[in-house]
This record gives sequence, C-alpha cells and structure tokens, in this order.
Amino acid sequence: MIAIGIDIGSTSIKGAALDLATSTVLAPISRPFPAPELGLPNGWIEIDPWKVCSVVDELLSKLMEQSPKPELLCVSGQMGGLILLDQHSKPLTNYISWRDQRTIGSAASESAFSMVSQRWASSGFFPELGRELQAGSTTVLSAWLRENKLLPKGATPRTIGDFVVSRLVGHATPMHATHAIGMIDLNSDQWHYAAFEAIGIETLQLPELVFTECCVGQTYVCGAELQVYGSYGDQQCALRGAGLQRDELSLNISTGSQVSRRAATFQPGNYQSRKYFFGDTLNTVTHLPAGRSLQSLVDLLTEVAKAQALPLDNVWQTINQKVEAVTDTDLQVDLAFFQGPCGNRGHIENVSTENLSVGTLFHSAYRAMAETYAKIATRFTPQDWNRIVVSGGLVQSAPRLKRLLQERFSAPLRQCGEEETMLGLLDIAKNSVTH
Repeated sequence: MIAIGIDIGSTSIKGAALDLATSTVLAPISRPFPAPELGLPNGWIEIDPWKVCSVVDELLSKLMEQSPKPELLCVSGQMGGLILLDQHSKPLTNYISWRDQRTIGSAASESAFSMVSQRWASSGFFPELGRELQAGSTTVLSAWLRENKLLPKGATPRTIGDFVVSRLVGHATPMHATHAIGMIDLNSDQWHYAAFEAIGIETLQLPELVFTECCVGQTYVCGAELQVYGSYGDQQCALRGAGLQRDELSLNISTGSQVSRRAATFQPGNYQSRKYFFGDTLNTVTHLPAGRSLQSLVDLLTEVAKAQALPLDNVWQTINQKVEAVTDTDLQVDLAFFQGPCGNRGHIENVSTENLSVGTLFHSAYRAMAETYAKIATRFTPQDWNRIVVSGGLVQSAPRLKRLLQERFSAPLRQCGEEETMLGLLDIAKNSVTH
C-alpha cells in the first residue's frame, strides 16, 4: 500500500510517497514555506494561510501523478503559533507563526508574555502545563489578541497543519495532543480551562482533543479518494521516525533544535513536557540556537552580494568546506539571537584580524551548539539514558558539527538518516492499516 506524507515545516513544506510494504520514503519533494506578509511591524511574522494550502495542493497533485494509487494521506506540521478559525473552519486571521515576537512588547509596558508568565506562576499552573511558554505560544498569542481587542468570542485556535487538514476534508477536525503544547493539564490529559481563564482567553472555542492517530475525514485529489490522518506535531513525528527509545537522549537539530527524552509517565522537571505517541510523554528543551541563528550569520555574510545581485551558489557547501580547513579557533560565538533558554542576545567576541574568517566563525558556532546541547543534557537524569540519537537535516550537511557532538558526549551516538519526519508519518500510516 502507498500513502502520501506531507510535512508543513517552518522552512519548507515537504511531501513524499510512503511505501508501507517496504517502509520506504519515495522521491521526496519540497517547496519553500510561504514568506511572511510584508509591511508588518518589526518582530511580527504572519503568513497567508491560503498560500500554505496552495503549496500543499501543488505537492499533492505532483505526488498523485507519480505514485501508484495512494490510499492514505498523513500530515504533520509545525507546533505553536496560531490561526483563528470560525465555526465553519474559515480563517479569521493569518497564520501567526511560532517565531512571532510581538508578545514580548516593549520596556514601556507589560508584555503579554510577561502577563501570562506572572499569572501562571502565581497560580502554580506551570508544572502541569509542562512548563511550556514561548513568545509564539498559542496561549500567549491568544492573550495578546485579547489585550488588543482582536480575539473574537468563540474563535477556535488551530495550528497551520490543522487548518490545512480541515480545509482538505471540508469540516472541523479534532486536535491531536501532540499539537496542544502548553494547553493541556498533563495530570488529567484535559484542556487546562483554569489556566485559560487566568489569562482572559476563556472565550476560545477549543476543538476536540484526541490522543490516538485516527482518520479525520476524506479528501479527493486528482479524482482519487484519500483517507486523511493528522495533523501531528512535527517534532514528535521526527522522533518517531528516528525510532527514539526511552533509554535514549535525542538531539534534533534543524531550523530550531531540541534536546528531548521519551518517558512512560509525566514527571515535571527542569524541562518542558508535551504529549508524545503511544501514551508517552516527551520531556524536551526547545528553542535552542540552531539553523535559524546560523542563517542570520549567512544573511550577514551574503548581504552585500545580494544587494549587488551577484550570483550565490552552494553557500552552505562552501561554508562547510571552509570549516573543514579549521582545526580550532579562539573566536567565540554565542548564537542566542532569538528568545529561548540561552537568552536572546547573542554575540561574537574575542575577534582579531588573525582569527576572523568564514571557517572560524562557523566552527565556533558549531562548537557553541555542541556545548549548549551538553549543558542542556544535564537537566535529564543521567541514569535514564545511555545513548544519543542525532536527527535533523543540519547534522547531515555539517560533518564538523557531528564530530564536535561526539567529542562533547561520552555516550554512544546514533545518527539517523534523512527524512525522519516522513518515516514517522510512514509508521503512523502502517499502524492505521494494521489496527
């Protein structure tokens, strides 16, 4: 049997045919995730949801042409952010990305982020919510919309993946628990209504919450009917595809990066907790500097060439070739360019005319990433894991980063192949057929 997988990521939207008999990802294709709308205030990141649907439609059409009679469609998507839908699943807003920073506000007034943080801290809600709170969290963005009188009563907050799925099947769909980060009371596996009321967003109409992978409807593509499954959290899908076991520590390194451990039961700690598959909990530390911060360095290095319309080919390949020529450097890079556990004010220091080059800059950046992961790993009880699983596209293209990780961790390191998220969707499709 053939299924189709679609992953609505932050950088790109990927699709592939999934051969369930051979557990093979066939001919994956991708398109860039639509660019943010222009003319928005600094730090705001909104995307036209219909542009996302258009890209998904294009990928589906191409995959249907290339694949022999697919029967299932499985979808994963980026977590956090929100798009508000009305009772007919029509969008009331653009998709506000999880990367959006508007809730941080300015020093002149209390930010929505600070308000939510203070109220949940005083109410003691943080542990049972999994300590999930980011500037682009669904709850924080909803609170910002309410403060600015932009939150319609009865609106339903959804992820961009959920919206795409509801549009494909033509009706509202449940939300899988892997998408409901920072919204569930993890002690009871219910929406945390008291937490919503504490920050004034109790008028939201929340979708049905589900914990199993089930068909949510049918869609027709190129005249063929597909049973639709999803949307599921892309982080959890990637770790499922990587075959993460409970005695392993995951380093998932891509646009963003996370250090995670799968646990049989919910146990609060110095990390975030969110729902995984199979009834398990995923303990994780997210928003660690990775590809997004590295891209800021690339943008700086290529700004003049782009302004002069000069050709730029194989930029990352050239960078990693330069890195391979460097053995070590005293140049220091802190990649905390965005809000996260490492702060939000990165820097480059100890610069001299002898040590500043593309190779030393990115060697130092990769070294900083490896050191960050090693430091964050100490938040997880060492007795609970004895192997490292490395996944994500960044490690595939940066061999120096992998070597630096091996130097920082004494535990055996297992590197996954490509397309972990698609392999996770493939496993979901296989389970749906056999159960």
